[in-house]
Amino acid sequence: MKRPFVLVLSVVAACRPAATSLDRAVVEHVVDGDTIDVDIGGRDERVRLIGVDTPEVYVDEGPPDCYGPEASAFTKALLAPGTAVRLERDVVGRDDYGRLLAYVYVAADGTFVNDALVRRGLARPLTIAPNATYAARFVAASIDAEADGLGLWGACAG
Repeated sequence: MKRPFVLVLSVVAACRPAATSLDRAVVEHVVDGDTIDVDIGGRDERVRLIGVDTPEVYVDEGPPDCYGPEASAFTKALLAPGTAVRLERDVVGRDDYGRLLAYVYVAADGTFVNDALVRRGLARPLTIAPNATYAARFVAASIDAEADGLGLWGACAG
């Protein structure tokens, strides 16, 4: 019984679609550390970066989360309005709020924005299956950032 079950899992994993790229987009606005507004061929889209979670900047009835403003400032500096980006999709294309889900790359130099946020201690990994193409990479980057006391790991208790 165990052998066919393992075989089925192997087949399912092999059939998982690879992440796909969209045409280039242009940044219109950075909402916060992990959410941006872009123009894709004349269509406005709100994009939620897959696999990462930055501390909140906009909190009802209270101050921003620890390191939220710093994460937002980093994303704003990296993705100024007018910056060309490449969006890479995963299995699920939109979240429950209708936002486009994507891995974001700066078109000019290939900077992987999602990864840069985690490596600098500005975001924690957040894996929501089946969008898990880079989950292991983000976890490894987070472990390194935490060990080095970078960003929120050095500034925020807990």
